Amino acid sequence: MGKIAPSILSADFAQLAAEVDRVRPEADLLHVDVMDGHFVPNLTIGAPVVRCLRPRTDLYLDCHLMINNPGDLLDDFAKAGADSCTVHVELGDPRPLFDRMRAHGMRVGLVHNPETPLDAVLPYLEDIDLLLFMSVHPGFGGQAFIPSVLDKLRAARKIVDERGLAVELEIDGGINAQTAPLAAAAGADILVAGSAVFRTADPVAAARTIRDAAWPNG
Repeated sequence: MGKIAPSILSADFAQLAAEVDRVRPEADLLHVDVMDGHFVPNLTIGAPVVRCLRPRTDLYLDCHLMINNPGDLLDDFAKAGADSCTVHVELGDPRPLFDRMRAHGMRVGLVHNPETPLDAVLPYLEDIDLLLFMSVHPGFGGQAFIPSVLDKLRAARKIVDERGLAVELEIDGGINAQTAPLAAAAGADILVAGSAVFRTADPVAAARTIRDAAWPNG
């Protein structure tokens, strides 16, 4: 079965620890969206929030860095307790950042935006643990799913399987009970869901519904 990663971007920040505790029964990892107001037109959280969350949860903290200079903050996220950081290929050659993540004992993630071709990330598949597909334009939660991203996901699934790579494929943006089966069928291992989980009356039930829709046979 694949994994569900609730995104705290859509959680109530005034009671974030309680929100994380609430969704814990159906969360395999926690997606942490970090935005700097420059790389994307929104400003969210940084390493201090990860530092506060770390002693409150045993969930894997999957930190997506939507920032212009991720290298400036990698040390801070490692010290704060991030399990992995995911950086954007649009910023240029990510290999120096990969080396720094490995030195900190973090797993390595690479992400590309909907309009970025799959070819941009293929040279790095041997160097990463996770490849994230943005199925919305990064910056804000609650956006509509971009179906054309599924073509890239299918192609990546085929390449990863043919090469026997231990790379997890993650998709983020517009994931709900309707789009989750499409993403899972295209080869996603991890589904990131924010609004469809946290902005419901029962986040646990919502996450379970997404899981069951994506992987009905367990």
